[in-house]
Amino acid sequence: MSAPAAVNPVRNVARWSALAAGLVYGYVHHNTLSSLEHNRAEQKKAENRERLIAQAKAEWVKMNTPTGGVVTDPESPNFDLEKVLIHLSETA
Repeated sequence: MSAPAAVNPVRNVARWSALAAGLVYGYVHHNTLSSLEHNRAEQKKAENRERLIAQAKAEWVKMNTPTGGVVTDPESPNFDLEKVLIHLSETA
């Protein structure tokens, strides 16, 4: 059998350096993409939460507003004394 060919040390260092640089680049790139995806997911959750809160507020207002006329029940959360007095002064 013949002896294996001698490997140039400069070529060997270049190969290992390229491998190490590729590994470092891959690690950094993966962390960057993971961070961006995490931020997008958090932003989407926050927007969804805000949309649901706005929807609930609109539904609450719709449920608690009188359909017509003036609310004269002082226990009602929609009672407004000024509106009642104006209504009474107009009808009298």
